[in-house]
Amino acid sequence: MQKFGKSQPVKRVEDVRFLTGHGRYIDDIAPKDALFAVVVRSPVAHGRITGLDVSEAREAPGVHLVLTLADLEEAGLDPTLETDPIDTIDGGEGIAPERPILARDKVRFVGDPVAFVVAESLAEARDAAEMVELDIDDLPAHVVAEAGGEPLYDEAPDNRAFEFGLGDEATVDAAIRDAAHVVRCRVEDNRIIVNSMEPRGCYAEIEGNRLHLALGGQGVWGTKDNLSRMLKLDRDDIRVTTPDVGGGFGMKGADYPEYALVAHAARTLGRPVRWIADRTESMLTDNGGRDLVSTATLAFDAEHRITAYRVDTTCNLGANNSDYAQHIQTELFSKVMCGTYAIPAAWLHVEGFFTNTVQTDAYRGAGRPEAIFVLERSMDAAARELGLDPLELRRRNFIPPDRFPYTSATGVTYDVGEFDRVLTRTESEADLAGFAARRKASEAQGKLRGVGLCYYIESILGDKNEDARVEFEADGGVALFVGTQSNGQGHETVYARFLADQTGIPAEQIRVVQGDSDLIARGGGTGGSRSVTTQNNATLAAVGVMTRQFAEFLADEEGVDAAEISFDDERFRIPGSNLTPTMVEVAEMARAKGREDILTIQATGELERMSFPNGCHVAEVEIDPETGKTELVKYTVVDDFGNLINPLLAEGQVHGGVAQGVGQTLTERAVYDSEGQLLTATFMDYAMPRAYDLPMIAFHSEPVPSKNNPMGMKGCGEAGTVGALAAVTNAVQDALWDRGIREVQPPFTPQRVWELLTGAEQGAAA
Repeated sequence: MQKFGKSQPVKRVEDVRFLTGHGRYIDDIAPKDALFAVVVRSPVAHGRITGLDVSEAREAPGVHLVLTLADLEEAGLDPTLETDPIDTIDGGEGIAPERPILARDKVRFVGDPVAFVVAESLAEARDAAEMVELDIDDLPAHVVAEAGGEPLYDEAPDNRAFEFGLGDEATVDAAIRDAAHVVRCRVEDNRIIVNSMEPRGCYAEIEGNRLHLALGGQGVWGTKDNLSRMLKLDRDDIRVTTPDVGGGFGMKGADYPEYALVAHAARTLGRPVRWIADRTESMLTDNGGRDLVSTATLAFDAEHRITAYRVDTTCNLGANNSDYAQHIQTELFSKVMCGTYAIPAAWLHVEGFFTNTVQTDAYRGAGRPEAIFVLERSMDAAARELGLDPLELRRRNFIPPDRFPYTSATGVTYDVGEFDRVLTRTESEADLAGFAARRKASEAQGKLRGVGLCYYIESILGDKNEDARVEFEADGGVALFVGTQSNGQGHETVYARFLADQTGIPAEQIRVVQGDSDLIARGGGTGGSRSVTTQNNATLAAVGVMTRQFAEFLADEEGVDAAEISFDDERFRIPGSNLTPTMVEVAEMARAKGREDILTIQATGELERMSFPNGCHVAEVEIDPETGKTELVKYTVVDDFGNLINPLLAEGQVHGGVAQGVGQTLTERAVYDSEGQLLTATFMDYAMPRAYDLPMIAFHSEPVPSKNNPMGMKGCGEAGTVGALAAVTNAVQDALWDRGIREVQPPFTPQRVWELLTGAEQGAAA
């Protein structure tokens, strides 16, 4: 038996209820007598509110309540969402304008909430919302992340929210001037709409004298704090819960206006109130992802080793600072800006701009996919310009194993890494030696075939510490209370299996409890690929406490020294006794003796540092030059996730992450027109990846155990997306290179690729 997990590919136990329709999602469990809420939203992207009349709506059939910002302030609320501005290049802070949960004076994007209607039925709420008279004097829309245009806020007259810098600019610029070779690469990271399977939603009710809000999110404690501040309630008077969640991906990590509005309405009316977004509403108002443009400059010496790296980025924040938005393309980008390469000097310069589009924030990977996309596109461009094999260029610049722990030029310390070993395994698994023959076969069919590689590394984010509580119940079951929140990753299986592996308690007897602020005092929630590492570390700490307490109990019972009692992950061994009880049997003995005090075990797992998953993705595409259709025909992944607790679930996370990266590069295109109208607000216009867009994804594990946690684990939740963007884009560039196309930018929809090809042909003819 492995000490830290048996590493068995166990199927997810929660899938049985999900696939048989027994999931407990917000819309399934909302109280039957709940009133329905609808948000009145701005139909224009930018304008001054000159009139807002809700009197007719208040008199409409079935209506119980209509709220405006004035109503919230009259009730004594603090109706604003807090944001966290970045430290700027000049030593100040990024601009953080007020973000009211209902518009004050101006609207700034299509979908901006203006009023809130609560009625007996959804139809009546929608009808009443149509009766709200909203007059807006249009202002010019500003939709491009650049200085200028009509200001969204007085505090930002040129719409610049912040300017950020990290690194040693003078050293970098000097190295670029003196370099033997300089390669520049422009990289567009297109905006996406997150589109979780379950739209955002919540309901609120009064339980005794307390408020209960249930929402589909990624953690309950931040929402509890926000509700306490906004509603002027004591924290102890608020309970926040999260049931099953149909996908989060970072988008559900932030609070939104509807949560406080629903909570206030329930308190005001003394009735439960529910709100669920429809799909177009979600597309208009959920936090978007990515949306940045970077210019990367790599300096090389005569031996083609990197001497300096500079990235200049402009990013689109949308109409508001959303929660942690200013940190995504700055601090989080910098975590892995230098990737797996021994880059001696780096400089990151970022400008963020407000635009009349929905706000952007974390999306699967949150800054790390963006950073690796820029770096690995640049490495691919450099290999072409320098006339080197792309694998050789990477090998020449990898951080060698004997230099770990290694501190990057942006100040991040990697604990371990054997990148050449992983790359060599990838070269074999992807059969790169056979690519020339596959390309020739594609050409025989009139197709253009390309291969692209990405070597990524990502930094696990979030709170390094987590709590775990284990309770032995009278019926023989065991409850494990956790501070993270599953959004579909399989936490119930992983956590129960890990506790079972460490204690011998049958996994089927373990019940995982999450997402209830009354039952769990604190937690870091889910995000940044932190969950399994931090939560299992806390569980391991709880097992240590449990083992010690149970050994002391047995020592008292058997009259031996507790230090002489051992535990082998399944049974206790007592010197001079044939008694070899399991954890469950000791718990039964303790209960029979009235020792309830040792049947609840709580511990905090503390990590000094997080881990750094890394790996290599290889994508192969075929392009039909007649139509521009790009097909992903082969995909190989070799990952270093350290020790795997459940390889099957890790592979599933990689598949999902790759699918989202492929969606962004091949099909998904969020389009705003010049007036700020979202033209892709339905699935008729916004193309999510389908099953036929993906080949079988070959996943292989090449573990180098982390030294930053006792399990040797590394996170895996976001790694698939981090590697996919550059792998697919580099493959498309490779396929089109011989047609004279020297710059490609995703998404590679048939129309965009066809235009590239026809443009190249016309240029050649001229």
